[in-house]
Amino acid sequence: MSFSFDPIGFIRSPYTDKFGIPRQPRLVEAAHARLELCPEYAREEAFKALEGFSHVWVVFVFHDDCLDAGWRPTVRPPRLGGRATVGVFASRAPYRPNPIGISAVAHEGLERDGNGLALKLRGIDLLDGTPVLDIKPYVPYADALHDARSGFAQERVVCLRPIRFEAAALEGIAQADPDGRLGLRALIEQVLTQDPRPGYMDRYPERRRFGLQLYDRNIRWEFDEQYIRVLSVELAC
Repeated sequence: MSFSFDPIGFIRSPYTDKFGIPRQPRLVEAAHARLELCPEYAREEAFKALEGFSHVWVVFVFHDDCLDAGWRPTVRPPRLGGRATVGVFASRAPYRPNPIGISAVAHEGLERDGNGLALKLRGIDLLDGTPVLDIKPYVPYADALHDARSGFAQERVVCLRPIRFEAAALEGIAQADPDGRLGLRALIEQVLTQDPRPGYMDRYPERRRFGLQLYDRNIRWEFDEQYIRVLSVELAC
């Protein structure tokens, strides 16, 4: 049997490049996004009573280069530093027989504007433009399994180095987000706290400078002995 599904909408998120996207949802609460619904599903009655739920499951398609890449029976999870392989079904890697993912994120209600109807989301971990197949309410008594085991993903990985913003970076943030609506500084801080570098970077201690893109801005930062220093925030070419 084969099945064909059409998206109900598309994600608009600050993650315009894959590098820097948190490896799980809700790790970066400052990451706000919108699920912009396709016209045939942009009906308020389809969301009646959803306001009683604080979180939703987002069922999505790994798009970009994953659709044409095929699946892999084993993968190297970032959690294991890219050194060890596990079965694809023991991971959340995108290179799956059917490149479908799920994320549990906070929702903050509906919004209708010139782009149509959208569901506002928070704590997202999805690339801008991600197709969404469905959303379902998160039900704590059934979905939160307090006695569950988590294999090799035992705990959240956090970089404990303080973050310092250079003057040029602060100036770039002020230009990109003059009214603070994007919460760009908090977004940068929370993304870097997750240490977005590849897990194998401890093999290359001499490499200290990195970059990623959020919205339409390039963020440049470096690791030194004490801090994560944000060097610049500039308009992407």
